Amino acid sequence: MSDNPISERIDRRTLLRGAAAAGVVGLAGCSDNGGDGSDGSDGSDGSDGSDGSDGSDGSDGSDGGSTDVIRWHAGGTGGTYFPLSGEFEGIIEDNTDYPVEVSSTGASVENVGSLSNGDADFALIQNDIAYFARNGEGLEAFEGSPVENLRGVATLYPETIHVLLNPDAGVESLSDLEGMRVNTGDLGSGTQVNALQILESAAGLTADDFEEQNTDFTQAANQLRDGDVDAAFVVGGWPVGAVEELATTTDVQILNMSDEERQAARDDASWFADDTIPAGTYEGIDEDVDTVSVQAMIATRAEFSADTVEAVTEAIFENLDQLSIKTDFITVDSAQDGMSVELHEGAARYFE
Repeated sequence: MSDNPISERIDRRTLLRGAAAAGVVGLAGCSDNGGDGSDGSDGSDGSDGSDGSDGSDGSDGSDGGSTDVIRWHAGGTGGTYFPLSGEFEGIIEDNTDYPVEVSSTGASVENVGSLSNGDADFALIQNDIAYFARNGEGLEAFEGSPVENLRGVATLYPETIHVLLNPDAGVESLSDLEGMRVNTGDLGSGTQVNALQILESAAGLTADDFEEQNTDFTQAANQLRDGDVDAAFVVGGWPVGAVEELATTTDVQILNMSDEERQAARDDASWFADDTIPAGTYEGIDEDVDTVSVQAMIATRAEFSADTVEAVTEAIFENLDQLSIKTDFITVDSAQDGMSVELHEGAARYFE
């Protein structure tokens, strides 16, 4: 991405391996585990298939075999995506005729692949990853292969970069992580992308300069507790469940980024914004922590029924009072802030 130098400099080897495993490389191929109607939309549930071919159930069949069950891909169980998706599931099922199946995944990059090949109908992803994917830029997984069917529904809340530290490691800045054991998140996840971006732009470190490890949030927390890593990146709207649990069982620090580090991150990647984790958010963290954030968003695929997308969007945003997670951030008025890809027709009907 020409106006974001960091896009051209990220060490992409590890990300590519994870993205390939998630089905992001070779996005043109479709799988047979749900995208072709084999999940029960072929009439095996007692229907003759007419409930998915003419749009009478809110699905026009234009997605090549729409399913009766909305497949919603979230993230790891220790982050914010999964429990928030569970609340969305309840709202949608209470206010529409659609059942929802929420799946735990490796999050953003993997979820883009699932939307692309039809394995998912909706997914939570980061706005930066959405931009890279839709434009075929910035990351090796998407370079020259734009995900043309990726569409936006709504942005939700800031996803805060937590740089968790083992207090015994003596880390006071990002540059101190040189030569240390650093968990940058699941292979191919948005967390890994952000970690590599921040380390390079703010500290000049690439994956060759530290011992990179890759797990989900919960395992990363366990590694910190057991002293197996010196630092771990966790990206999610605070409070993140895995971090809350870790803070109650062991001493942990969260890196307070300097103004210079935050400025460097913002200069190299325009989707970063300054953010602060308030004192008291986590046990033992008694002062505000300065950091940066990206934006969480709901995405879907272009060929998915506009009627269904409109109904799901309306159900969520007309019933925000039923949410208990990120309630200070998720609003109708802010639902297009930071939207980095074009809206799905169904979402546009609701918001516009």
